[in-house]
Amino acid sequence: MGHAAQVGLQDATSPIMEELITFHDHALMIIFLICFLVLYALFLTLTTKLTNTNISDAQEMETVWTILPAIILVLIALPSLRILYMTDEVNDPSLTIKSIGHQWYWTYEYTDYGGLIFNSYMLPPLFLEPGDLRLLDVDNRVVLPIEAPIRMMITSQDVLHSWAVPTLGLKTDAIPGRLNQTTFTATRPGVYYGQCSEICGANHSFMPIVLELIPLKIFEMGPVFTL
Repeated sequence: MGHAAQVGLQDATSPIMEELITFHDHALMIIFLICFLVLYALFLTLTTKLTNTNISDAQEMETVWTILPAIILVLIALPSLRILYMTDEVNDPSLTIKSIGHQWYWTYEYTDYGGLIFNSYMLPPLFLEPGDLRLLDVDNRVVLPIEAPIRMMITSQDVLHSWAVPTLGLKTDAIPGRLNQTTFTATRPGVYYGQCSEICGANHSFMPIVLELIPLKIFEMGPVFTL
């Protein structure tokens, strides 16, 4: 999860998030190079005595500064489109979870386990145990296996919500009357936090999401579903 004074993105817990971080670094380096080039050109313009009066007829220069930005845009667009299509892939998921947004809590349904349904509310400060995170911990966590493709079916019962877990690279809108889906594969166990990322009313800030990712062998034993 994020921490105070954090500059970069959260550590990746899924292959999609690893790709997003790599693309972020790739685009950032291009931005740095562009900024350096523009600042260098401004510096030369302000400090150099201009004596060339034929600069307005430099067609070669105009060609370069027209083609070069186009090449840069292609270098950014191609990996971006690749990741976009990767996020839409659904490759035979091992488990399907349905998430329903309400004002202001989440309902989860394990469709592959006899329709197990439970609500997930934010823990009030009076119920927090030592080590719990204020405004982020919930009474019922979503327990999922690692190294297995998971499909999330996301919808809403009232207003627009958004189911987002940054460390997994997930952010999917929950829309009333519409069922959106997203997939992910977690690569390491742990407890990961997210929040509703769509302004959905007065208590929008109090809709945390908590995923507890455990090894597949432990998940298949069953006691994790005791609520």
